[in-house]
Amino acid sequence: MSEFVQFLRLLQRNKITLILVPLITVILCYFLVRRLPDTFESHARIATGLVDKTDQVVTKAKDEQDQQIARKFESLIQVMRLKRTIDQVSYRLILNDLKGLKDSTWREPVKELESMSKADKSKAIALITEKYKKREELFLSKPYENQLNDIIVDMGYGANALREKLIIYRTGVGDYIDIEFEAENPELAAYVINTLSEEFISDNSSRVVGNNKKTIDFLQSFMLQKLAALNGRMNTLRNFKIQNRVLNLNEQAKSIYGQMADYETRREVAQKDIVALGAAINNIDKKFDPTERKYFESALTGINQKIITSKSNLRALNERYVLSNFDQRLKLSMDSLRNQLTEEIDEATDKYAYNPMALKQDLVTQKLQMEISLELAKNSVASIQGELNRLNKKFDGLVPNEATIQEYETSIDIASKEYIEALQRYNEASLEFSFPVYLRLIERAMPGEVQASKKMVLVVLSGVISFTFCVFVFFILFYIDKSIRYPLQLANATERPVLGYLNALDKGSNLSLSGMNASDDKSIRLYKNLVRSIRYELDNEIDDPKIIAVTSLSYGVGKTSFVVALGWAFSKINKSVLIIDGNFGQPDISKLNPDTSLIENFVKSNTVIEASSGQIRILGNKGGDISLLELADEKSVGDRLQVLKTQFDIILVETDSLTAMNKAKEWITFSDRVVAVFAAGRSISDDDQSKIQYLNNLEDKFSGWVLTNTEDIPEQAGKIGKPVEV
Repeated sequence: MSEFVQFLRLLQRNKITLILVPLITVILCYFLVRRLPDTFESHARIATGLVDKTDQVVTKAKDEQDQQIARKFESLIQVMRLKRTIDQVSYRLILNDLKGLKDSTWREPVKELESMSKADKSKAIALITEKYKKREELFLSKPYENQLNDIIVDMGYGANALREKLIIYRTGVGDYIDIEFEAENPELAAYVINTLSEEFISDNSSRVVGNNKKTIDFLQSFMLQKLAALNGRMNTLRNFKIQNRVLNLNEQAKSIYGQMADYETRREVAQKDIVALGAAINNIDKKFDPTERKYFESALTGINQKIITSKSNLRALNERYVLSNFDQRLKLSMDSLRNQLTEEIDEATDKYAYNPMALKQDLVTQKLQMEISLELAKNSVASIQGELNRLNKKFDGLVPNEATIQEYETSIDIASKEYIEALQRYNEASLEFSFPVYLRLIERAMPGEVQASKKMVLVVLSGVISFTFCVFVFFILFYIDKSIRYPLQLANATERPVLGYLNALDKGSNLSLSGMNASDDKSIRLYKNLVRSIRYELDNEIDDPKIIAVTSLSYGVGKTSFVVALGWAFSKINKSVLIIDGNFGQPDISKLNPDTSLIENFVKSNTVIEASSGQIRILGNKGGDISLLELADEKSVGDRLQVLKTQFDIILVETDSLTAMNKAKEWITFSDRVVAVFAAGRSISDDDQSKIQYLNNLEDKFSGWVLTNTEDIPEQAGKIGKPVEV
């Protein structure tokens, strides 16, 4: 806070500068801006369709986050502010001037434009028109195009000039983009906004259509690729089925498996019949003796030939019946042949082939029928087994086909899903892009209205800015200023207490002993009151008598005035005071009091100076390049000063500054207390650090500092006491 108060004091001291500089700036600014032309501002509005989805009647509106919508609005605004977009407006403005269109020309032509011939204008019109149609920029590397660009810029139609007066923004969180432009002509302001809006909407629409067409073409190509891949895989599966005679693999497998089960059942039945018939025939044969069998066989030789032929035919027909998967039509043929065979057996029975005496005709008939059935059963087993082998082989051939077909069908399923997805995206894009949402200029710009004059604003701003600049300059000066102006600064810089401070006096102020008593000047009265405070601090340190040496870091700090005033302050409390002018290099006290005794004589003689309470005596010197111990040896000087201490309560010695270190040290050696004087407004140099260190090494003998020549000091900055950390 103290630093801030000090800065305010600095501003107060320079208040004239802070008043004059802004005032002069305001006056100059007023004369500069008073002839500025009036300005007109026009406004237009564009609907984007990014927020308001009411126009999207066919496609489903997509829900978007506010952040996504904000990015789209920012993208549109940045595209509108592109040089490529604003150049289109610049081309149309300069074309109006080149063609001399009276209703679209609002500025006086520049010298280069006015001096162009008709041929030059025609050439320029052709080039700029070509650039306008192709939406190209002028190539500044080409001299002629650079010349045309200079004319556009000089006319104030350049992209940068138009952009400075152009304001584009989104209206809150709504669906609209507002455009504002300021110009010196109301028609020009409206023309620029409407032209910019038209060019931007046209460019945006062409980009939307182009992007939509590219998207649809890509999706169509992608969909056709997926369709071709699907058809290719389906053709591969079809060809594989044709080559491997696969109609319906699952149905074929079921059919073959059913046939195999049926054949296996029939084979088991036939095998059972073979076993049963064989056993029955053997039993019948055992009932006939060899003679009867011989008679029987010889008697039936002719009939047996017919029966064998019929059996052979029946066996062949039975094989066909098995191979035909038991066709019912063949079953009828077999039944007919069986009936024929039965008749032949009955015929053989009617021949009485056996011995008439033997009654075994029925057994012969049964045997013959059993033999036929046995042959048929054996023949059926062989045929059924062959067919089972064929069906097993065919069934085994279906297994690898099944794996291949499953692989083909899986790939077809994947390709079908990809095609359906591509088709769906294509259909959605086609539907969405069939009804695109374009930007619309819903509010055209009208000729602008005159704006409130900004002249007064500029004048006020000039004053505010100049004032702020001055404050900033003073702050920089304050920041880099290392000078000591306040007691607290001095205490912190030297790490020793400050006994007090003294105000600055006018050059003509009388600070002699007589003047101290007689003067009634305000600054003198303040000075005396401040000295009294310092006297109080010194008087309470040690008892009287005491010798107080007053020194300084450099010359011209007000040390003499302080010594005289301090002596006066001690005399006011009825102290006997002796002031010794120990500054041989600058004996100012001696010059102010030429009739006083001299220290040179006093040291070398036994002279006695009479003292009385409340009185001040002065001991001057002749001056010159000399020191105290050059007048007499240390013991003599000490004895003579001891004599003075027996006569006076207070002895004040003004010594040389510490610039002459040896001269000041000689007086300090004989002193009881040391006070250093520092002038406000001066800084502590590197050379002063060694002098301050010497004073600090005196420890309790060094009472502290007195700050002289101070200006008005605020309470905190003028606080007296021990140093604080800053």
